Amino acid sequence: MLEFSRRALLGTALAAPFARGAAAQEGPYILGSVFPQSGPNAEYGGVFTAGVQLALQHIEADKLLKRPIRYISEDSQALPQQGVIAMTKLVNIDKAHWTFAAFTAVSKAVAPIGDRAKTVMINGGAVGPDLSGLSPYFWNVIPLAHLETRALLPYLVGQGKKRFALVYVDDPLGDAILKELGEQLPKVGAELVGSFSIPRDAQQFGPVAARVRQVRPDAVYIASFGAQQSQIIKGLRNNGVSQQLCSYSAMNLASVGSLPEAEGMTFTVQKVDYAGGDALTRRFAEDFRRAHGKEPTVYNANYYNGCRLFGLLAHELEKTNTAVTGDSLKDTLHRLKKFPLVGGTGEFDAAGNMMAAIEVVQWKGGQLVKLA
Repeated sequence: MLEFSRRALLGTALAAPFARGAAAQEGPYILGSVFPQSGPNAEYGGVFTAGVQLALQHIEADKLLKRPIRYISEDSQALPQQGVIAMTKLVNIDKAHWTFAAFTAVSKAVAPIGDRAKTVMINGGAVGPDLSGLSPYFWNVIPLAHLETRALLPYLVGQGKKRFALVYVDDPLGDAILKELGEQLPKVGAELVGSFSIPRDAQQFGPVAARVRQVRPDAVYIASFGAQQSQIIKGLRNNGVSQQLCSYSAMNLASVGSLPEAEGMTFTVQKVDYAGGDALTRRFAEDFRRAHGKEPTVYNANYYNGCRLFGLLAHELEKTNTAVTGDSLKDTLHRLKKFPLVGGTGEFDAAGNMMAAIEVVQWKGGQLVKLA
């Protein structure tokens, strides 16, 4: 039976230490997450967790593993310092076999902790390009930002957008997008005519909108996340910025799609065919709809895949009575390379990045419309 623990919500005492070694192989597998459960980015935490929980239910229903799984959710608040506290607990106290991370700044902060402990860390939500190769135990099941921008920019340039402005959050994600646009726009015959940095906690964007208007862009790229990105969209539109708005997969949230100001927002997401895909993909989509009464997002799919990947790797190790450790999981990933996951076969490169198809979409009437 699956066990769930959420210290931040229940206020329970810390879990008892879980010793590794021979005795550890007789208890439950410990999976943990450092997702935001509170603060302006809590919506993401709920989306990510829904994917993990559905995968846990499927692993149990399919009797994929001989041992049970205990899932522990810690609150990162999407802040690096809180993420470090959460990851330290999962690694040093709970002795987690496998963890889930999100947000570029948080991921970079927790990676050294997991690396030292040789604990696998799965990212299905952060897109900073420098997350590739962050640690031999840090793997990405989401296309990173450099891949998303390289899919989006040629499409927009083909639509006549040649002058781009960037509004970006002052953190590693925003810095990475700034660098990427600066390098890639000239290659597709376009230019970055203005870049405007904003603090993580900024919520008023009238002055930024005025500066954006001054550079007369054809399109405005927004590199932010959480509640702030919705405020940026509204701030730009309500202060006279009428040009095309564009971004990356962080815009694939119901709170964004429901905004009248987000009408026409164009961005990139992973390509997943929930209706016509393989049996696993259809099962995921059907069970998600049944549980939540709405369509899944790629973030749900990413963290489902991240959790299912543990089940597949641990299953392989159980078949040969090999202890499930960070090193044995890593070695099995590199030996097998390809896995049946939602969206089709997931193939991993030497740095632990999963290859994925990307498509360009747009918010129209609160619904996602595929463009390219």
